[in-house]
Formats: sequence, structure tokens, C-alpha cells
Amino acid sequence: MTAFRLAPAVADAFPDTLIALVTATGLRGHEPWPRTAAALQELEQRLAAGDWQPADENDPRIEAWHTAYRSFGTNPRRVRPSVDALGRRLAKKGTLPRINPAVDSYNAVSVRHGLPAGAFDLDRVTGDVTIRHADGDEAFTPLGEPDTVEHPKPGEIIYADTTGVLTRHWNHRDAHRTRVTEDSTHVVFALETLHATRDGELLRAAAEELGELLAPHTAQVTVRHLSPAHPETA
Repeated sequence: MTAFRLAPAVADAFPDTLIALVTATGLRGHEPWPRTAAALQELEQRLAAGDWQPADENDPRIEAWHTAYRSFGTNPRRVRPSVDALGRRLAKKGTLPRINPAVDSYNAVSVRHGLPAGAFDLDRVTGDVTIRHADGDEAFTPLGEPDTVEHPKPGEIIYADTTGVLTRHWNHRDAHRTRVTEDSTHVVFALETLHATRDGELLRAAAEELGELLAPHTAQVTVRHLSPAHPETA
């Protein structure tokens, strides 16, 4: 199993970090996922009815990520954390994007709980994954832009494997190489908080909810946690 590591410098800078890694093995992305479809529809209906709003930048969960982005030199109002961008899109358009069932599942859980989420096709990951500060020499190809190559700024927090960068600005955007498609069968989903003391139970509930959406369509779901106290998963 691919190991994930939280680099010491990141753990020191963000000592209350908690990341849930939900791994699905034997994923079946081509069949109907009615519970995921219902979860998306429920959020859209609640928004339309006016009894729920996605978390915005004034919410402590989002505000924490804005503060973190600024700490490593990223303007979070120009380059937004994933959950912030997704919530803003939902609030503006009234709908969430439909990409494929696995992606739709983590999007629904992310916006419902106000927590950043992402995913990697583990069959396209090389070696282990480290969450660390960039040195500025790494290469990143953004999702949906296979002919583009970017280089994260030195000090920017990234997910990286032995080939290159899997995310920029911690959780702003995923890489094209490890994108999750309907053909992906071995996927790890990451849910994140910078304030485990306050939001750890929320994160665990979100991971459980995601697992419940995945379970009918995969052979096995496992959950691991990454934190400064436990900075490496087996």
C-alpha cells in the first residue's frame, strides 16, 4: 500500500493538522451510484430552499485555510482552497458539477462538511506520497491541462510522489496524471482539517460518510489518519 507522510516542517507549521485517507480498492465507476446522486441533489435542494448554505471564507473552517495559504505565499482569494472554490460555485450556480461517481462523492462530502477533499488514482502514483514544502524545481501538470507544466513556488505546500507534484497550494488543484476517472479502480481520497482539536470529529464523520457512499461500489474501503503525532501511514 502507498505510504503517505507529513513532512516534519509541515507538521511543525501546522501542529493541529489531521488528514483522513479513505482508500477504495476494486472501485466500480461505471455503474450507477444512486446514493451519491441523491446526496448531490439533497444539497442543491436545501440550498434552493434557503435552509443551508455552503461554508464561505468567513467560516472558521475556510478562514483557517486562507491563513495557511497566506503563510506560504499564496493569495487565497486568487487561488482558493478547493472547498472554498466548490462552495462558491455551488452558491452562485445552485448546482454542483457532475464529473464521475467517485469525484462526485467526495465533492458532496467536502461541501457538506466544509472540509477540503481530493483524490488520487493510486495506479498512477509512483512510490510514496509526501506532504511537504516545494523546493521550486518540481513539475506539475494541472488537471485537464495535459500539455501544461508548472513549477510550484519554493515554500508552497504540495503533495508529491517520486515522479512529481500531485497537488498545488496544498489542496487548490490536483494533477492530471493521478486524476480519478470512471476507469479508476484503486483510489485514495484525502479529507483535511488544520484544526483537529475543534473539527476532528467532523473530519471523522465526513470520512465515514464518504466510506458509506463508496462501499456499495468497491471491494474494500479502509480509513487511515495522518497527523503530526502520526506523520506516516503504512
